[in-house]
Amino acid sequence: MPITHLGGQTEIGFGVSRLLGFDLLPRIKQINKVKLYRVESGESDRYPRLTPAMTRPIKWELIEQNYDQMIKYATAIQQGTASTEAILRRFTDSASHPTYQAMLEVGRAQKTIFVARYLRLRELQREIQEGLNVVESSNGANSVIFYGKGGDISTNRREELEMTVLCLRILQTALVYINTLMLQDVLADPEWAKLLKSADRRGPTPLFWQHVQPYGEVRLDVAKRLPLGGDASAAQPGGVE
Repeated sequence: MPITHLGGQTEIGFGVSRLLGFDLLPRIKQINKVKLYRVESGESDRYPRLTPAMTRPIKWELIEQNYDQMIKYATAIQQGTASTEAILRRFTDSASHPTYQAMLEVGRAQKTIFVARYLRLRELQREIQEGLNVVESSNGANSVIFYGKGGDISTNRREELEMTVLCLRILQTALVYINTLMLQDVLADPEWAKLLKSADRRGPTPLFWQHVQPYGEVRLDVAKRLPLGGDASAAQPGGVE
């Protein structure tokens, strides 16, 4: 299962995701500066065109020595008995911990594999870019619907923080719900059904917000509902226009 993340190309991120069975698919900025780790020593002439990008070999013996501990931590994360943040926070206090160093080695190996795939496969580059477009569109929607006080959370009180985040999630859910109904109505139109192929139907996403007007006067008509997902002429009490 791939995960696309903009800033997750750290070696520990690759290591943890590999142990959890996920593919981390970040967008690589300044890919010309990425270092590739060798499989073993004595390979300086094996990849002559990559020599400027190659660095030391992976420490496989360190991974082997700490394999059981790494699986123990990965299992704890999968079963929910410990969070990734808690485990990494523990290692932050002791960056020289052998298990943490082993995870870094796993991450360095996985990152090298990913970079090689990324440079070779145009399809992978497109997949990553498309995933990032969806995420950035979602972030853009958040900046529109969460515009009070410049979009910043200006309190450090836990209760107010929780309330703010919960309200934002309600707005996000409402936006996605309405957008989904709108998309369903369009896709149910016979004219569109003739035009759209299977690949086209995989493209639409409910994470759009260009039709949202967060400013100005909002008028409510409790005698009507939005004409979505049913008979447009049906007026039912308790709705929003």
